[in-house]
Amino acid sequence: MLHLADGPTVDDAITNINSLWLMVAAALVLLMTPGVAFFYGGMVRAKSVISMMMMSFGAIALVGVLWVLYGYGMAFGTPLIPHWLGTPDWGLSSLLGKDGATPDLNGLAFAGFQATFAIITVALISGAIADRAKFGAWMVFAGVWVTVVYFPVAYWVFNLTDGWAPSILHVNDFAGGTAVHINAGAAALALALVLGKRVGFAKGMSKPHNVPLTLLGASLLWFGWFGFNAGSEGGVDGVAAIAWINTLGAPAAATLGWLIVEKIKDGKATSIGAASGAVAGLVAITPACNALTPFWALVLGIITGAVCALAIDLKFRLGFDDSLDVVGIHLVGGLIGTLYIGVFGLTHVDGDASKPYSSLVYGGSLQQLGVQAVGAFSVMIYSFVLAFVIGWIIEKTMGFRVKNEDELAGVDTVVHGEEGYALTDA
Repeated sequence: MLHLADGPTVDDAITNINSLWLMVAAALVLLMTPGVAFFYGGMVRAKSVISMMMMSFGAIALVGVLWVLYGYGMAFGTPLIPHWLGTPDWGLSSLLGKDGATPDLNGLAFAGFQATFAIITVALISGAIADRAKFGAWMVFAGVWVTVVYFPVAYWVFNLTDGWAPSILHVNDFAGGTAVHINAGAAALALALVLGKRVGFAKGMSKPHNVPLTLLGASLLWFGWFGFNAGSEGGVDGVAAIAWINTLGAPAAATLGWLIVEKIKDGKATSIGAASGAVAGLVAITPACNALTPFWALVLGIITGAVCALAIDLKFRLGFDDSLDVVGIHLVGGLIGTLYIGVFGLTHVDGDASKPYSSLVYGGSLQQLGVQAVGAFSVMIYSFVLAFVIGWIIEKTMGFRVKNEDELAGVDTVVHGEEGYALTDA
């Protein structure tokens, strides 16, 4: 074994570098949740912006605590129910070292990285119920949902050694197309149905009150997403690099795809459309960033931007009020990206690189497409059903939705006693 002069082994140095990258990536991903707050906050009414942003900051606070208390163990601990659920590891005790031992550097870095995924998944849901949700009810929902839905789903998808999706079916979800975006999108649809439509719900009923705020949010999301995707490799290598490049290319192409459709459909290409297209592309590339060539990542982006630009109008045709298009962007985009791997992905039978490719284009097989579909729709159905039940119980007990008159007056002053823009004469 080669040793550095008077220091650790080369393997130790590599571990330290990889752990450092994980911690940097975790910081980037944590920044994405304030990015969600800005992205959503700019699109609601001026008298709802505090409420909207508080739901994201509430997610950081609550989910961060629950992750440290028991969430990490449920998602990555010793199997409690093999392939389905881990054992709660109270206070990350298994990673702290015993009898003076050094804490597990890489394990703690990984735990911190994955915590930020749990946080942003919850925050994403909030966009579907903008302008009409009680903050206390939202926090109760967030705590219950992350415990009974996200933590188990993270075990299914992200626990590579025992989760049923990667270890049995060999589903490819590199950074969370199913566990984050389909999961959040399905829950968002459920809550939109539980809370019902906003007063006066109709196409064009409200315009974004602060477009620059939304553009700032989209910029922070894209910046943080490089940590989201490239960080999911857990180290500094070629896979992390291809994930990084694809995280540049797919959303760039998706922005163009969205703007083209918007121009054809509405006659104008808007800045909100550009921001939404970029986010849709980021969503779609999330599960696939390790399995696509840059060319196929661009194609995925164009397709996703165009489809999601059309999908956001489904709420008017189907009659559900998804305020900020969580379903049209995250659920639809997550499904496209997850299934796309089965057609264009550089994926192998049983995840074994010594065996033939199992995607349609590279292996002439529908095997991976079927596997991806099972993973995607299993998470979607599980999340939707439980989110609907949790939301319905909260609505029937403590009440989830504010009164109509409070909605019209403005959620910020009624729920938080604050105004986003308290302008006074100088």
